[in-house]
Amino acid sequence: MLTLTDIRVNSEELIQRLEIRGIDAKGFIHQALNLDSEARKLRSGMESLKAESNAIAKTVGGFMKNKDFEKAEEAKKSTAELKRKVKSAEDALASIEEKLQVLLYEIPNAPQLDVPTGVNETDNVTILEWGDKPMLHKDAKPHWELAADYDIVDFELGVKITGAGFPVYKGAGARLQRALINFFLDEAMEAGYKEIIPPLMVNEASGIGTGQLPDKEGQMYYVPKDDLYLIPTAEIPITNIYRDVILNESDLPIKNTGYTPCFRREAGSYGSHVRGLNRLHQFDKVEIVQIVNPEDSKLVLDDMSNYVQGLLKKLGLKYRVLLLCGGDTGFASAKTYDMEVWSAAQERWLECSSVSNFETFQTNRLKCRYKTSDGKKALAHSLNGSALALPRIMAALLENNQTAEGISIPEVLQPYTRFDKIS
Repeated sequence: MLTLTDIRVNSEELIQRLEIRGIDAKGFIHQALNLDSEARKLRSGMESLKAESNAIAKTVGGFMKNKDFEKAEEAKKSTAELKRKVKSAEDALASIEEKLQVLLYEIPNAPQLDVPTGVNETDNVTILEWGDKPMLHKDAKPHWELAADYDIVDFELGVKITGAGFPVYKGAGARLQRALINFFLDEAMEAGYKEIIPPLMVNEASGIGTGQLPDKEGQMYYVPKDDLYLIPTAEIPITNIYRDVILNESDLPIKNTGYTPCFRREAGSYGSHVRGLNRLHQFDKVEIVQIVNPEDSKLVLDDMSNYVQGLLKKLGLKYRVLLLCGGDTGFASAKTYDMEVWSAAQERWLECSSVSNFETFQTNRLKCRYKTSDGKKALAHSLNGSALALPRIMAALLENNQTAEGISIPEVLQPYTRFDKIS
C-alpha cells in the first residue's frame, strides 16, 4: 500500500510511475489527497472541540463551589453539546478513513522508473540468456510422456484422488522432488537465509498484509468455516512474521527461507501450454524473503536475482532473465525479474521464478518498521523470490536430460537422490 506521506509529497512522481503500468492514476491520487485533507481537517477540528470542552468542564467545579448553579448548569450543557459534536466528528472521520483505506488498497504499487512501460508479457525485456539448448535424441518426449513411461509422476491418479492439477509423485519422481527441495534449502542456508517452516493457511490480515487480498482472492483457496486461506506462496506467512513489529536497524537485513506446498486455483487456465507440470493447483516451492534497509533494496534485488540464477547454473539448465514491464508486474511489486528455463521437448520457455522488490508497499500494510540510528521509526523494504518453484524445474530436468538409456540426474542432486539416472 502506498504511504500517505509519499502521496502527499510525491504525488506527481507517483502518477508518472503508475503510468508505466498503463494506469492513469490522477483520479486515484487526487481522491486520496482530498480524503486525506478532509480527515486532517476533521482531526484538527476535533482537537479544538475537545480542548474547548475540557476548558469549560474545568469551570463547573468553581461555579458549584460559589453556588452559582445556573452557570454550572449552562457549562454542563455546553460541555454536553461539544461532546456531541466531537462524537459526530469522530463518526465522520471513521467513514472518511474507511473510504481512504479502501481506495489505498485498490492502488497498485508504483513501478521504479527503470521498469519498462508496457501492458503485458510481450513488452517484457530480456536481460540475458545463459546456457546452450540441449540436443535431444530423435525419439525425445515431453515430460508428461516421460513421467508415464518411467512411472514417476501420475497425473490421472491425481485426478482420481482430488482433481486435475494435483499430481502424484511416485518412486524416483518423489525422490527427485524431495532432492530438489533439500538442495534448494541447503543452498539458501549456505547463502545466509534462516529456514522457516510456516503454517500452510493464513488469516485475512496476513493476506492483506502482503497484498494478496483483496487483489488475488479469486485465485486463493478459501475455507469459509474457519475464515482461512490456503497459501499460494510461502511469502505470505514468512513476511507476516514481521507484521506489527518494530525492528532495530542492526537487525537488518533479515533473510528467511522456507519450503511449502502452494495452492492456487488458477481459474481459467486451460490448453496445451498448461499440460503436465506446466501449471498446477498444488505444487512445491522454496521461497526466499528479505526485510532490508530501504537504501539497500535495489542492490538486494539484483543479489537475489543472481542467487536464483546460480541455482539454475548448478542444475545445468538453460535460462533467461526478464525485466517485467509495468503492465506485467505484480500488483504489490515495484520491480520484478522473472527467470525462465528452456524446455527442450516443448521448445518453449517456462517461468520458474519471480524475484521482486516491494519497497514499502507490504511493510506499510504490515506496519513493519525499524528504529533508525537517531531513534526515529521508518518503514523497512521487503523483497521475495522463488528459489525455486519445482514443477517447471522438474519438467525441464526430465526433458533436457533425457537420453535413449534414461534420464540423467544433475551431479549436484545425486547426493540427495542417491541415483544418477532414472531408467
